[in-house]
Amino acid sequence: MAKRRGTAACALLLLLLSSVAFQSREGEALASNWGTRSTHPLPADIVVRLLKDNGFDKVKLFEADPFALQALGRSNIQVMVGIPNELLAPLAASVRAAEQWVLRNVSSYISKNGVDIRYVAVGNEPFLKTYMGMFQQTTFLALQNIQAALIKAGLGRQVKVTIPLNADVYQSSNGLPSSGDFRPDIHDLMLSIVSFLRDNGSPLTINIYPFLSLYADPHFPVDYAFFNGAANPLVDGPITYTNVFDANYDTLIWALERNGLSDISVIVGEIGWPTDGDPNANVDNARRFNQGLFDRIAKRMGTPKRPTPPDIYVFALIDEDAKSVQPGNFERHWGLFYYDGSVKYPLVLADGRSLVPAKGVRYMEPQWCVMAPEASLTDPQLGGSVDYACEYADCTSLGRGSSCGDLDARGNVSYAFNQFYQRADQQKGACAFGNLSVITRSDPSQAACRFEIMIDIGRHDKSVNSSAGASAVGVRGVAAGVAAAAAVTLVMW
Repeated sequence: MAKRRGTAACALLLLLLSSVAFQSREGEALASNWGTRSTHPLPADIVVRLLKDNGFDKVKLFEADPFALQALGRSNIQVMVGIPNELLAPLAASVRAAEQWVLRNVSSYISKNGVDIRYVAVGNEPFLKTYMGMFQQTTFLALQNIQAALIKAGLGRQVKVTIPLNADVYQSSNGLPSSGDFRPDIHDLMLSIVSFLRDNGSPLTINIYPFLSLYADPHFPVDYAFFNGAANPLVDGPITYTNVFDANYDTLIWALERNGLSDISVIVGEIGWPTDGDPNANVDNARRFNQGLFDRIAKRMGTPKRPTPPDIYVFALIDEDAKSVQPGNFERHWGLFYYDGSVKYPLVLADGRSLVPAKGVRYMEPQWCVMAPEASLTDPQLGGSVDYACEYADCTSLGRGSSCGDLDARGNVSYAFNQFYQRADQQKGACAFGNLSVITRSDPSQAACRFEIMIDIGRHDKSVNSSAGASAVGVRGVAAGVAAAAAVTLVMW
């Protein structure tokens, strides 16, 4: 009997210790968005190790990427898996389609791979004003069908649905959070969606971007975008707001309360700061913003209107060089890490640790394609060659105020040529811009401007004609291969 009491006491002690450890881990939990729109994606197993090494225990995927999901199996990382907007119409039109999607992309990964899927994100900011109502007729129906499919699969309690929404779904008539309400054109739709989520024990997910407030309005007070700013505060009755995140988030909380929906939980699905592609997108600003954000997460801080801290998914984990730049050149530079998992800038985590880089990354040969020393800037073929290179490769770092914006004319040409060359897996014909280019093994990087060496993903076409006489044909042949490879990569990833 005494032995049993001792065993029971030991078990209770272990339970208490594990509970304390769990609570401590929850207090330091980090969540991130993992986007996969990259021409040379970091291998999924390396990304999962990167997440774990840096204390991220929650991740959001924008689509059911098979490589990412397989790598996340038995990793103890909680997963939110997304459904792209282009799938909303077919999922809204057919419960059977929703059941098949859940079977392929949720049930199978949970049962076969041990993936800890907690949420399905139906669509991605489907009510953006710029979409002109394109998804307003299908989003709620798709949400209902996915919920029904999860219940049928026996996952209704384990996996919850949500919709990541842009902060433009709510507004304030006078700029004060306490006047928050949903946009008139989607007001009733939002009430239906939020009620449905609440009734099914699901959260509302909102994306908030202080950077975009600064980007959209040249008169926006810069310090108000940061958590440690010294801008004039916004006074709303008894509450004083010192940063735009708190004010924006509380505008949503007021909108929910105004419509009798204040008891729903809220997730911040995306928030971050880019490091390139715009004068305000730089390493210093990103470090300042994200350090303030990480400090809030570590301290479990909420907002004045809702002190309970929300789950916050940092945007993003890694840069994506194949993302659309329609919103701006900064779109490819949101990562805490560069494309290869190397650290952009130091951040202090909850326990005093710093970010650590990815391990086990394989690179292509240390060689670059640059403008030939004997080539002339007045060569009539030069402009077209640079345009052609940037059509297929990422030249967003060359813009005004960007990391490579201070290069001279020859440096600009070299950067464009090298981006194309690396994008094309260093194929022989990819540095055949007539007599304008040459391959060098001397790193041409300058100050903050990095001339990249791409990750080796095993695509090497040795058959391209790189002779001087066939250079134009060779480069165009490589470009066709680049476009085809991009299509394959984006389908796979």
